[in-house]
Amino acid sequence: MIDPAYRKKMVVVEGSYAVAHSAKVCRPNVISAYPITPQTHIVEDLSQFIADGEIPNCEYINVEAEFSAISALIGASAVGARTYSATTSQGLLLMHEALFNTSGMRLPVIMTVANRAVGAPINIWNDHQDAISQRDTGWIQLYAEDVQEACDTLPQLYKIAEDNEVMLPGMACMDGFILSHVYEPVVLLEQELTDDFLPSFQPENVLDPEDPKTFGAFAAPDTYEEFRYLQEQAMQKALPKIEAVAKEFEEVFGRYHGGLIDGYMLDDAEIIVMSMGSILGTIKNVVDEYRAKGEKIGVLKVRSFRPFPKEQICKAVKNAHAVVVLDKNISIGTNEGALFTETKSCLYNSKVRVPVIGYTVGHGGRDIPVESIAKVIEETKKVAKSGITVESQFLDLKEESL
Repeated sequence: MIDPAYRKKMVVVEGSYAVAHSAKVCRPNVISAYPITPQTHIVEDLSQFIADGEIPNCEYINVEAEFSAISALIGASAVGARTYSATTSQGLLLMHEALFNTSGMRLPVIMTVANRAVGAPINIWNDHQDAISQRDTGWIQLYAEDVQEACDTLPQLYKIAEDNEVMLPGMACMDGFILSHVYEPVVLLEQELTDDFLPSFQPENVLDPEDPKTFGAFAAPDTYEEFRYLQEQAMQKALPKIEAVAKEFEEVFGRYHGGLIDGYMLDDAEIIVMSMGSILGTIKNVVDEYRAKGEKIGVLKVRSFRPFPKEQICKAVKNAHAVVVLDKNISIGTNEGALFTETKSCLYNSKVRVPVIGYTVGHGGRDIPVESIAKVIEETKKVAKSGITVESQFLDLKEESL
């Protein structure tokens, strides 16, 4: 049951508006983005906020493409501005080169990614291929389960990324259309509480003619490796900060969506279903039906894909009889989704010995009905009893279309 006082604070708005409002109350100084479906409504709402004078000391830079948008924010962040963008799919791919620059220069640019399939063939519906394909660019990646979490992730991500021990850019990932265009009740972030939670951006190093520094300099073989090492160390330092900031957010706002991971019916679970994003809501509904029948099924939500929470996942699954991972992406050539591959990797040299299988699901917005999730659980129960026969496969493949 939702507390009546809390219910009174809720409003029914489009997911994109709620995210735009969240970005607004984080007080960005520079916003730059290029419209692309299904992200467009976010930046449309932000441009209206700026036109109406609702975001003080903020400039919206109109650009001709996504590469220009991220390039503009690199310069703005380097001089000490808090920055924001939003994109999706081919737009995110167009940023690819500059994403490495943003992270390598240790600039905490924050961007909402309304996750969408990548062409060809052209497809505007949701999966996670766009953000997953950028997993090695050095950006923090947090995935939201619902609109409220998509809103609440932004101030948390700013606080994590702008920490002087981290100073890395971050993607707040939300499922395109499923979350960006849905209308559902949310609590819009309060400006006063957000100001209390999120301090102003105070970087230690900025581009300043009065105090000259070099950003993104040429690095020869005798120094380049150390830059990469420091990036990795910063990502590792982000792990406990993601946990701490999530708990601090709960103390201020009264909401908790998990830190690096979150569990549902997990404590005594014999079969665990792992995934990221909005599919988790459907999985939980199916698990509730199994629990009503007395079956010990649980859900492991992975909120942080980068940095990857190896220790937390090992601890969460150590007592399970079998684990199944549902990925809305595929690494072509491996027949595996990225979350499945990462999960196997973190278990390999651990003391945890639990069979893990994977399914790639929901490509290009393919519906994932409860019956399909139940089928996956039934197959995982067989794995728990008899071992793995098929390690990874597509779910609900239409053989007649091949």
